Amino acid sequence: MAMPLLLVSISLAGCSSSRPLGGNLKTSNSEIKKQQKPASNDDIFLYRGIGASFICNARSAEVEFAKAVGIAASTYTQVLNGRHGGFVASAGKEKLTNKQLYQGAEFQIVTGALKYCPEAVPEDVKEKVQQAIEKQNK
Repeated sequence: MAMPLLLVSISLAGCSSSRPLGGNLKTSNSEIKKQQKPASNDDIFLYRGIGASFICNARSAEVEFAKAVGIAASTYTQVLNGRHGGFVASAGKEKLTNKQLYQGAEFQIVTGALKYCPEAVPEDVKEKVQQAIEKQNK
């Protein structure tokens, strides 16, 4: 019986004698923090798209909207903290709090979902987002 190509490549990867998968195991937490850079606009665009996609998929699977947004925004916040130390380039040198990160993530993800799967967003949320956008533009 022929082994599927994916399984072959996975089993061959396990035989590699090069560096460990985890990279340099001697990297300290302080070194990791020094290597962190604020989230760029491209990073934010990526995280927004991933979060919006999560909402679209979760809603297709009949997950309630609030739960889908909560999970997506929490994940977004964790990524910003873990990968960027809570810093976002557009916020300057100020480290954002978890509450600020979560609120920003929530807004970004919902506006992304409105773009990619508007039918998945409840009408009352659409209205609130529209009001927030209008307020922001004043």
